[in-house]
Amino acid sequence: MRDIIIIGSGPAGFTAAIYAARAELKPLLIASSVEIGGELMNTTEVENFPGFPEGIMGPDLMAKLQAQAERFGTEVVYDDVVELDVEGPVKRVKLGSGDVHEAKALIYATGSAYRKLGLPEEEILSGHGLSWCATCDGFFFKQKTIAVVGGGDSAMEEATFLTKFADKVYVIHRRDSLRASKIMQKRAFDNPKIEFIWNAEVTQIHGTDQVTGVTLRDTVTGELRALDLDGLFVAVGNDPRTHLVHGKLQLTREGTIHVEGRSSRTSVPGVFAAGDVIDPFYRQAVTAAGSGTVAALDAEHYLAALEDSPSPEIAEIKAEAIEEVTAVENFAQTR
Repeated sequence: MRDIIIIGSGPAGFTAAIYAARAELKPLLIASSVEIGGELMNTTEVENFPGFPEGIMGPDLMAKLQAQAERFGTEVVYDDVVELDVEGPVKRVKLGSGDVHEAKALIYATGSAYRKLGLPEEEILSGHGLSWCATCDGFFFKQKTIAVVGGGDSAMEEATFLTKFADKVYVIHRRDSLRASKIMQKRAFDNPKIEFIWNAEVTQIHGTDQVTGVTLRDTVTGELRALDLDGLFVAVGNDPRTHLVHGKLQLTREGTIHVEGRSSRTSVPGVFAAGDVIDPFYRQAVTAAGSGTVAALDAEHYLAALEDSPSPEIAEIKAEAIEEVTAVENFAQTR
């Protein structure tokens, strides 16, 4: 049984791993089989992460965080968590491979997932002109006409990045003003390739094998109109990945995991949460990293308290460990 298991491979997860590994807790980090590195893997140049005055590409930053975590002894497993058992002193994590790992403490740092528009065409046309990742798919839209749906920083970054390839980029937003930061707005407004379509929402995506356009509804008048496109990028927000802990951990009104004050302590002793999965407001790489630090320190203090505690739960953990050692010794003696 391990001291600590970390679920999630974004800035929160890897920062927690760095701290836990340096505390000689020998963490196991479950990084997922597909979405390794979190949202920064889909980000272009990161200009606001401290320590990189010239900026750094998102995937490069995550590679550095992973290398730093592994340098101190973090073990990384590329698999998906399919089931959690967080009750009692021993936390059990079941993976898609069927393997089950046990630990005294668990850090849950699964981040958030791209939010969809809720249209049936999304399932059919995903990967066929419909995308949630400009850095992944922008290259395929050279000299094309495309649109980005959204009004926040992510949407502005997507639109600005896509002008490197597309001839024309529409930004479709349901309101008449943006939620994005001033600097991101200015970049988009100043880009001659970007045109804004205000007070509009996508009600249908056209195309069978490939996106050919969308139907827009005016949110003020209700009027419908068609817009011809070669591609559509959706950037309307994210939802915290909490499906594994529904009914197991207390959640907030926003759907994030509830933690005590500024700590990472969840409603279950020995389970800690960090990053976007507890943060519905800031959702920055640097705040996620700081949150991962808090989780690792909280977990370290929890584990230290376990060693000093005479509680029945701790006795159970120690008894299991002694039983395992005894079984190994007995097996060795019979050979």
